[in-house]
Amino acid sequence: MKAGDIFRYAAGLLLVYPVLGGAFQARFSLKTFFDLQGHRGSRGENSESLLPAFAWGLIDGVTTLELDNGITKDGAVIVWHDEEILADKCSDTAPLFSNDPNYPYVGKHIANLTLAQIKTLDCGSKRQYAYPLQLTYPGTKISTLSELFQFAKCADPKRTINWNIESKINPVVVNATRSVEDFVTLQNKEFVKSGYKLSQITYQSFDWRTLVGMKVLNPRIPTSALIDEKTVFGAANSTSPWHGGIRIQDLPGATTGEKIVHAAKSIAAAIISPTATEDGVDPTDVNWVPFTTIEMVRRAHEFGILVKPFTVNRLNIAQVLLEAGVDGIITDYPATVRRFLEANGESLPPQFPATRVLNCLSKHLQSSRLS
Repeated sequence: MKAGDIFRYAAGLLLVYPVLGGAFQARFSLKTFFDLQGHRGSRGENSESLLPAFAWGLIDGVTTLELDNGITKDGAVIVWHDEEILADKCSDTAPLFSNDPNYPYVGKHIANLTLAQIKTLDCGSKRQYAYPLQLTYPGTKISTLSELFQFAKCADPKRTINWNIESKINPVVVNATRSVEDFVTLQNKEFVKSGYKLSQITYQSFDWRTLVGMKVLNPRIPTSALIDEKTVFGAANSTSPWHGGIRIQDLPGATTGEKIVHAAKSIAAAIISPTATEDGVDPTDVNWVPFTTIEMVRRAHEFGILVKPFTVNRLNIAQVLLEAGVDGIITDYPATVRRFLEANGESLPPQFPATRVLNCLSKHLQSSRLS
């Protein structure tokens, strides 16, 4: 199938997959280990989305490395969360060439920069205000997805780690990111050549158009439907732009959580990844409202869908989610949450040996200070 053909009939997939969904779910086995996911590697403790964050995620014993992909002007798939280069995370070092009209690169959208321009940035020197425990790695460059896979194959020679990889695409602001077709085709190409089984790679997105597109292009890859209180419904009862034409408010279910499950089932998602909290900071707060509910988890499990909420950085919330029966937790603090899960009797994979991981990190780390 040609890439351009994928999206000409993707809307029809929504009609077909409610029938076929069970067959695809059967290919995605239920948990052996509780799925502890390191968000952006280990954002709470290391400069996010960079190789050191993923290295420490492995050392801290995650089941899955969670990360985001952007796509550059020249089609490189990079490991980065934001649509643009933010000044509180990265610094310019020097232009790629004299009088480069795009310089400085900080403040520019990834879709408007080439990989070579992005590789000049220092994204490891700044500690983010909200994460005062972050270790910094001055000079560290943004990696491509291929480079991250190469590091992981060194640190994880038996290929045991799982991946949760997001398409960072914006359906609301035109041209802020590359297209659905670009994300699906270019990311799939990297997944296929990664050396990992496709069953070990989950493809997640808030923009469900990419999940539908990936199912058409490569149905072997499990998909995860990201959703939160901002994307669940459109304004003034309109259709949310994030869900590829699905009106979640019109689907069956007595609660929003149950409606979300029906929506995820309609696109054959193997996983729902909802935000943990709708309102309030902590379950002990009088105004706390959960977004991930017992009703959502129960209905998802009835359909064979797993539930893995984000971004869980408070153990009181983790406790509520564990009691609700979730299948995984995405956190900025995997070392702490691992201890919590172990204390609650959850089965987790062995941690990766620190010496091997750090040796591989030293071989693969790229720094603007060494260029």
